[in-house]
Amino acid sequence: MWRKFLLIGIFFGAIHWPSAEAVVPEVEQDASRRVALVVGNGAYAANRLSNPANDARAVGRALRALGFEVLSYEDASGQRMREALREFRQRLGAGGVGLFYFAGHGVRIGERTLLLPVDAASRLSEAIDLDAVLGSMSAARPGKLNLIVLDTCLSKPFQAGPQELPALPEQTLIAYATAPGSFAADGPRYGLYTAAWLKAMAVPGRRVGEVFESVRVAVARDTQGRQIPWLSSSLSSESAAFRLVPPGQVAPLARLVLADDERVVVPHSRGILPKDSAEQYELTFWESIKDSNFASDYQAYLQAYPNGRFAALAKARIERLRAAAAKTETPAEHAQPAPVAKPAPERTPPVSKPVPERVPPSAVKATPVPAAVSSPTGRTPALPVAGLGEVKDCPTCPALIAVPRGAFTMGSNADDPSEKPAHHVSIAESFAIAKYEVSVEQWTACVEAGACPRIASMAGAPATAPARDVSWDDVEPYVKWLSKISGKTYRLPTEAEWEYAARGGTSTRYWWGEQMRSGNANCKGCGEPWQQEGPAKVGSFAANPYGLYDMNGSVWEWVADCWHNSYQGAPADGRAWNEANCRVRVIRGGSWREGANYMLSSTRFKYDASVRHSQNGFRVARDVK
Repeated sequence: MWRKFLLIGIFFGAIHWPSAEAVVPEVEQDASRRVALVVGNGAYAANRLSNPANDARAVGRALRALGFEVLSYEDASGQRMREALREFRQRLGAGGVGLFYFAGHGVRIGERTLLLPVDAASRLSEAIDLDAVLGSMSAARPGKLNLIVLDTCLSKPFQAGPQELPALPEQTLIAYATAPGSFAADGPRYGLYTAAWLKAMAVPGRRVGEVFESVRVAVARDTQGRQIPWLSSSLSSESAAFRLVPPGQVAPLARLVLADDERVVVPHSRGILPKDSAEQYELTFWESIKDSNFASDYQAYLQAYPNGRFAALAKARIERLRAAAAKTETPAEHAQPAPVAKPAPERTPPVSKPVPERVPPSAVKATPVPAAVSSPTGRTPALPVAGLGEVKDCPTCPALIAVPRGAFTMGSNADDPSEKPAHHVSIAESFAIAKYEVSVEQWTACVEAGACPRIASMAGAPATAPARDVSWDDVEPYVKWLSKISGKTYRLPTEAEWEYAARGGTSTRYWWGEQMRSGNANCKGCGEPWQQEGPAKVGSFAANPYGLYDMNGSVWEWVADCWHNSYQGAPADGRAWNEANCRVRVIRGGSWREGANYMLSSTRFKYDASVRHSQNGFRVARDVK
C-alpha cells in the first residue's frame, strides 16, 4: 500500500512527532533485525569529493555498533550499486528495519532523483534512481521500517510550496541533507550533515524524528542558514516512535562521536555534474526550454537529442503549441537545424551551490574614463583611442564604447574543464564594443532594409528588448549591413575581447565583486526586474566599469570564435580562435533564465552556428584605428 509524501518544511511544521510524554506504543523494531546499505562515492572523474569514503566508514561503524548488518561500499560503479541493491532487497526479505545511506553527487531531473555512481558523471544511464532504492525496500515484511539518508545536493529535489509529489512506500522516511536550491557542505573530514547525524544518533532514547530534528538545527546553525535539511515521511505514529538507542541504554557510539571542529564548513557542494559533459548539456538544454512557448525550442532539442530522455515530452509540447497556433492563425515557427548542445540554468544547480574558488585575473591596465563623445550628426569618423568614450556611427547603429588595450588573465582553473587553463592574454589594440546588446528595434531596422531575416518570435516584442532567437549565421548579414551603412567594419567580438570587456578592468569572479549582488545582472534570482517569459529591456541593470550593460545575463551572446573544449593552445593576443569549416561557435554571458553561478565572467558554452534559440542574442564590435 502506497501513501503520498508528507513534506516537512524547514521548521518541520507539517509533521508533529509524538512528544516524550505522549502515550504511543513502543514498536517491536527496536529489538528486531536491522540491515543497512551504506555507499560513499567520491572518486568522480570530475568534481571529485574527498569525504564520502570517510562518511561511509564512520556511518558503517556506527550502524554496526547499533546492531545493524551493514553492506558497505566505497566509490561504487553503477553495476556495483545495482548488485548491492539486489543483495539489500534479499536480506530485507526476512524482515526488520532497513536503512540506506548515500554520500556523493546527486541530481534531480524532472521527477527523478538520481544518485551518481563514480562512473556516471558523463553517463547518467549508469545513475541509480531513488525509485530503485525505494523499490528494494518496498516489499511487505515483518517489522517493516525504512530509513533513507541522502548526504547529497539534489538539483531542485522538490519545489517550494504544496504540490503532488511521488509516492513513498508505507513506513518510509527519507532524510535529505539540504533544502531545494541549496548545497550540501563538507567539513574537514566528513560531510557536515553526516557529522551532525552521527552525533545526534549517539544520544540514547531519541525517537527517529527527534534525531533528524536535532540534525536540522545543528546543520542550519553551522552553515548560518545556508543549508537546511528536509524530511519526507509516510511513517505511522507507531513507526515514528522508533529509537536507534532505547531509553536508559548506554549509547555504544561514545567513541565515534565527532569532535567540535567538524562544525567547520568547507563550501564544496555534493551534487554537481561537469558543466562540459554531454549529459549536462542535454539536461541544461532541456531546463532552459521546458517552459518555452516556442515550438522551435523543442524542435531544436529533438534535432540535437532525437532519442533524448525528454523526446516524448518535447514532441507533445510541439503538437500542443501548433494546435494552439492554428486556432489563433499564428505564423508557423521557423524550422531549425540540429544544435550541438545548449547550456542553461544552474551549474549544480542547483541548483544553488557556493561560488567555486577561481584564479583571479590580473588587473587590466586601462586609462580613466573620459566624457562620452558626441556628434550633432550622429556619426563620427573615428573613436577616441586614449581612453573610453561612447559614439554612434549612424542613427540606427548601436552605441559603441571604446575599450583601451591592456592585459588580463582569461578563463578559470576552477571546476569547468572548458575554462581551463587560465592564461595571460594581451589585447594589443583598442577596440569598440556595443554598449548594449543589439535590440529588437535595431534588428528590425535591418529587416526593413531587406538585409536581415525576419524572426517570427520577435514580432510584438518591445523595441528596447534584446534581439534574440538569432543564430550565429543570422548575425553575418546584420554586421555586413551595419558596415555598409556606416562605412566602418563591424564584426562580432572575439571571445578574448568579450571577456576582457566583461571584466571591465576587475579581477573578481563577477565584475562587481566575489559574490552575487542584486541589481547587477538580469538572471534568475538576481533581483528585479525579472520575469520568466523573457529578458528585461536593455540597460535595465547596472553598467560595468567600462560602461557596458548586460554583459552578464539578459541573453547569451555570440562571439566570433570556434568552440574548443579548453583553452589549451588558445591565442594569447586576443584574436579569434578559428579554423576552416567551423560549425560550433562560442556563446558567453548567460541569460535571464540562468542563476547567479552562470553570471561569472569566465562562463562559456557552445552552440551550433546555424541554430536559433530563444535565449541567444549578440552585441557587435569593430576595430578602433
